[in-house]
Amino acid sequence: MAEHKNRLWQSLRRILWVKPVLYAQLIRLDKPIGWLLLLWPTLWALWLANNGKPTLHLLVVFVMGVFLTRSAGVVVNDLVDRDFDRFVERTKDRPIATGRVSQTEAIMVIAVLGISAFLLVLTTNRLTVLLSIFAVCLTLLYPFMKRYTYLPQVFLGFAFSWGIPMAFAASTNGVPSIAWLIFATNMLWVLIYDTIYAMVDREDDLRIGLKSTAILLDDADRLIIGIIQVMFVAALFSIGQQTGLGTTYYIALLLAAVLLTYQQYLIYDRTPEKCFKAFLNNNWVGLIIFSGIVLGL
Repeated sequence: MAEHKNRLWQSLRRILWVKPVLYAQLIRLDKPIGWLLLLWPTLWALWLANNGKPTLHLLVVFVMGVFLTRSAGVVVNDLVDRDFDRFVERTKDRPIATGRVSQTEAIMVIAVLGISAFLLVLTTNRLTVLLSIFAVCLTLLYPFMKRYTYLPQVFLGFAFSWGIPMAFAASTNGVPSIAWLIFATNMLWVLIYDTIYAMVDREDDLRIGLKSTAILLDDADRLIIGIIQVMFVAALFSIGQQTGLGTTYYIALLLAAVLLTYQQYLIYDRTPEKCFKAFLNNNWVGLIIFSGIVLGL
């Protein structure tokens, strides 16, 4: 009897505590940086598309949509990379790589997250729904890019920027030229921070045969990142000019430029720990730019 109760307790504990904790780790609930880097440009677009006054409905749809799609994306990525992650220091303890979450469970989590995100999109309009279908394709394709091309960061840029035209579509039932300028600007930003992120794993990626812009650029990585950083700031300046943003925005832009310069300092000797710190620093860049848009409208 006691043994039966113990087995029952262990089963309940696994269902009510162990598995939820593993699923939380699976979707990176304990590491929100990826979600935040996807959220900031979506909020930039949402505020500019609505002249600083997005509806509560759109705010909920896009904040929750970002969280759900990013969560689904990382599970897809871990599922595809399950045979590589265990050989990379940074990823070797992920739930799928260690076998603590099965492939079937991962697929079920992806399905729940994906359906939930799609139900949110259905509360908007037809154009936004159509754009969301392309977003799904980007999410599914991205994990394979590091196997076949040295430019997976470009594909991530498309995936992490697609919320921008969707935000304009949901707000205005169209995608004006300014939306595509913001899209291109964010593509530059993704190239910056994800190349820095790839510098963290460069040695492991070379060893197991994966590709990245960090490997492609080799010793020119810091220089090219610096050039893209200048282009990024220039594009943000152009956005301010075209949308009539006030002085506060340009002050925020100056602060963002200071942070980007600091990132150059961090990646100077290319040590993985400092490169990862530079990558994380981009959260503040996104927040500062968003604050500048909010206060500059």
